[in-house]
Amino acid sequence: MIYPTARAVFLIAVGAPIAAVLAAIMPNLWAIGIAWAAMLMLLLFVDGLIAAKAGSVQLTVPKTTEIGAPLELHVQAKFAGLMAPHLVSGSLGVDGRLSDNGQVAFTLSRAEPQDRIYSGAATTRASRRGTGDIGKLWLRWKGPLGLAWRQTSKKSDQSIAVMPNISAVRSPTVQMFLRDSIFGLLARKFRGEGSEFEALTEYQPGMDRRSIDWKGSARHSKLLAKEYDTERNNQIVFALDCGSAMCEPIDGLPRIDRAVSAALLTAYVTLKSGDKTSLFSFAAKPELSTPFLSGSRNFYRLQQDAAAIDYRHQESNYTLALSALSNRLQRRSLIIIFTDFTDPTSADLMLEAVARLIDKHLVLFVVLEDEELSEFIKKEPEDAEDVARSVTAQSLLEQKKLVVTRLQHMGIDVIEGAHKDIGTRLINSYLKIKRRGAI
Repeated sequence: MIYPTARAVFLIAVGAPIAAVLAAIMPNLWAIGIAWAAMLMLLLFVDGLIAAKAGSVQLTVPKTTEIGAPLELHVQAKFAGLMAPHLVSGSLGVDGRLSDNGQVAFTLSRAEPQDRIYSGAATTRASRRGTGDIGKLWLRWKGPLGLAWRQTSKKSDQSIAVMPNISAVRSPTVQMFLRDSIFGLLARKFRGEGSEFEALTEYQPGMDRRSIDWKGSARHSKLLAKEYDTERNNQIVFALDCGSAMCEPIDGLPRIDRAVSAALLTAYVTLKSGDKTSLFSFAAKPELSTPFLSGSRNFYRLQQDAAAIDYRHQESNYTLALSALSNRLQRRSLIIIFTDFTDPTSADLMLEAVARLIDKHLVLFVVLEDEELSEFIKKEPEDAEDVARSVTAQSLLEQKKLVVTRLQHMGIDVIEGAHKDIGTRLINSYLKIKRRGAI
């Protein structure tokens, strides 16, 4: 396809008034305007013909990417002809999951002056989980006179699977912690804190005094302490609310995606620790319910299952969801619920459903801190609208604090914090629960 550049349009437009002035002064020169336009059109056509022609065009995209992570797309094109283009620009149509405006812009250049292979790359970030389809790739370049654009397009049938972000799992801090923790990969007993008695050992300074076995110490005439076997094979359930409240963004990504990343980070630790792990999601009704998996080899399967958790713009039905989850569990489990509550009515229903759940299971709530509301409160008001916004934000935070207090009075631990810290805090709470032998 050949079409005029902005330079060609400008030259044609400039020639029209000049020709009109000349025709007004000397009527015999009226044909100059037509000749000017015809000459430019001829030059435009010739410019397009002698411009380089695109040969093979190759688009390279990864099969998968993580939400919020940089996604690099590469394009390589080979050109033929006498006049090689100076610069090639391109545009790639993509799914809205991969780019907010539905397109990615490229600039292609050649590494060597005599090289006919042009290459370029562009970086975007996926903003939603799911399958992002790749559309048409458009390339265009100018002719040697700069009057004509030459354009080509290539249809692509590729797609990119947008997975949950697990960059925290790969961090050196987490890997070092897992390497040095007591929950290794060796098949042997780990003595320490727990609930299953393992053996008696001589008491050493630094041991918990509550572990002293006074009767055994009296029989052996020396101070002895009880050692316990660290529990394994516990059931851990990550229950994720994917309703409308969890679809609101935090720092550019939906709350549910922040929650999924924290859940997968902790799930990696639970699998390494030998516990059985499952994912459960709900909105107006239960959505996803995976079987219990064990062993770190199944972590990728959990990541794939988490990628299927959809965004539901519906009010969450806690009564139905938690009842279905309770019926599914046949033994005592640790249930970690990721949710957000601003409506007092739905919070009351949630508290009633949780009250029935804690009779048999250990429940832990994870709530993401609303940084935007905190900024509204901290901001110094400049007009009446700022005051109203600050008062409303303060009211919402007080309602949330009231629900958190009621949960704590029921004996339920609540972790509330920024999305950057919530994963680490959740791991610490999980390990503390294991040390207590509370599951």
